Amino acid sequence: MSTLSFCFPTTFYPPYHFGGDAVAVQRLAAGLVRRGHRVTVVHDIDAFLALGGKPPATPVRDDDGVKVIGLTSGLHGLSPLLTQQLGRPVANRRALRRILSDPEYDVINFHNLSLIGGPALLAYPSRGVKLYMAHEHWLVCPTHVLWRHNREPCPARECVRCQLIYRRPPQLWRMTGLLEKNLSHVSAFIAVSEFSRRKHKEFGFPREMTVLPGMAPDPGGRVTPAGAERPYFLFVGRLEKLKGLQDVIPLFRSYQDADLVIIGEGGYRPELERLAAGIPGVRFLGRMEQNEISQYYAGAVATIVPSVTFESFGIVVVESLSHRTPVIARELGPLPELIEQSRGGALFSTPAGLLQAMQRTQHDIAFREECARNGYAAFRDRWSEDAVIPRYLEIVREQLPGQSR
Repeated sequence: MSTLSFCFPTTFYPPYHFGGDAVAVQRLAAGLVRRGHRVTVVHDIDAFLALGGKPPATPVRDDDGVKVIGLTSGLHGLSPLLTQQLGRPVANRRALRRILSDPEYDVINFHNLSLIGGPALLAYPSRGVKLYMAHEHWLVCPTHVLWRHNREPCPARECVRCQLIYRRPPQLWRMTGLLEKNLSHVSAFIAVSEFSRRKHKEFGFPREMTVLPGMAPDPGGRVTPAGAERPYFLFVGRLEKLKGLQDVIPLFRSYQDADLVIIGEGGYRPELERLAAGIPGVRFLGRMEQNEISQYYAGAVATIVPSVTFESFGIVVVESLSHRTPVIARELGPLPELIEQSRGGALFSTPAGLLQAMQRTQHDIAFREECARNGYAAFRDRWSEDAVIPRYLEIVREQLPGQSR
């Protein structure tokens, strides 16, 4: 394929980010640049700061070849609030119109539009073909995560009440048909798992979606494991109730064969620390850079992924498998899909099932080694950059003018 120029509008992008979709966008952008394409990422710094993010302590280095445009405005935190409410950019509308109308771009790939432009951004004029990648469930859920009333996986819509429980102002634009009206401006929609594709359809999303999974870098066996005095299981992710750690920590009051290492930050940390009081084997390490996390993946007995909500993908699963580390995941959402495809771990649905999976993974060496081999092989075939980028470019090619469909 000849060199293409991409524009990626998205709300968050490193270092102005909280993980998740921002890291996925960065990996896709850098992977395309490594293959000779040009990528410009446009993100909203005001949105990151309004949600409590801290500016980077050191200047941003653009050493991966991706051009990055960080939008700011004189309205500061009011700018993303207006977008959240109205479903359209206000303070940055002229800048976004100018950027998207640049004839340089062959492809406009929208990512997380929640606070940078909302659904109105889909209709902004552009020469490039338009795609939308759904890293979360924002297209069908105002909170993005299908975690109803902050207590259960969402079985049916109660959106206004749910937003109030989350202490967020209800999004007025979702009652106007603005999103549905602007979907016609997008040529293709991408879900990051088969489960997420089905959930979008179940919650009324009217367009068909192509499945393209997330990806992780391949450490290639070059990672030195983190030094640890005792074996440990690993958790990586935001410390929020929906991530399910409250079901894992109590097991370590009686499980003496290994520790639990927790990497990440979030608003639920104080509650989790209270739950872990008096358990010496539970360690909170806070937020870390990816190279540090990589060392902990490499040294873990297994990574536990206990999410109690409907994730859209399971990037922690893929990252763990890339380090040849088995995964123990809750049988919910897309996680069974990943474990079944990889044969790289075990599933659980109850605390007793989790305990049994921990015991087997730690003490059945043959099982753990088999999971490690299977998981890494599946990672290479399905979720590595070499596997995902060509599939992404094929989706792009099918949408470009003059190409076969």
